[in-house]
Amino acid sequence: MINKVRKAVFPAAGLGTRFLPATKASPKEMLPIVDKPLIQYAVEEAERCHIKEFIMITGKSKRAIEDHFDYAWELEENLKSKGKDAMLEEVRRLSQHQFAYIRQGAPLGLGHAILCARPFVKDEPFAVILSDDIIDPDDDLLEEMIHIYNKYEATVLALERVPKEEIHRYGVIGGTEIKNNIFEITDMVEKPKPSAAPSDIAIIGRYILTPDIFEFLAKTQPGKGGEIQLTDALKALLKKKPVYGYLFQGKRYDAGDKIGYLRATVEFALRNPGVKDQFREYLLSTFSSIMSNKES
Repeated sequence: MINKVRKAVFPAAGLGTRFLPATKASPKEMLPIVDKPLIQYAVEEAERCHIKEFIMITGKSKRAIEDHFDYAWELEENLKSKGKDAMLEEVRRLSQHQFAYIRQGAPLGLGHAILCARPFVKDEPFAVILSDDIIDPDDDLLEEMIHIYNKYEATVLALERVPKEEIHRYGVIGGTEIKNNIFEITDMVEKPKPSAAPSDIAIIGRYILTPDIFEFLAKTQPGKGGEIQLTDALKALLKKKPVYGYLFQGKRYDAGDKIGYLRATVEFALRNPGVKDQFREYLLSTFSSIMSNKES
């Protein structure tokens, strides 16, 4: 019998240096895209796949994440008394799920963050979602990955083709496409030079991992920057068991980058029922003004 994917791990202990000074005392994961923080988009993505147990790996100055998903009695009573039922439901809904919070004592890398989740994950398969990578809510990336896991009962990585000039920012795979957009992975290289990359297919921030990854993470030695790299553990796992990848064709925003974050903000705002019309008018007006100044 296949073990269902019922748990998701959210590494959220990073320092967020690319968004300083905004992230000096506030978690990067709480930066808003219109009216929801990055971490909430990630949790809602897992929720759409019927995952109900959420494991947050946090660090210093991350208390706001815990507060965000906790009950807020005074706020809820205020909304209730004013008859703001829709807003009350929005605030209350996610706090009804099961959240666990684990403090990662030092920023020792993604691999170490996932290893911290071992006592809560135990012997089950689980999803890992990096909130930096915002997936369009209309896309079904995680759901497709779970389907692939259910078929092969093996680790599944999310993949995306990236431009050569960006390849050095990612873990990159070598492999064979065995079905439409499904790859059997044969090699992985962490942040290679373009000339040394096995392909232009990169690993992005969604994983379905089997619990045996913990054994390999525990044996993985720190690499560059003293961090335990998940890619190194996956390479060791690859020698023992098959690892698959799903080539994503939908829309992803790299919200760990300022430009990616701004793109996500603009595009999500243009779909938000409460602001889209006024925001579109503002953008058109601004664009018209820019073009007029350019011509004059």
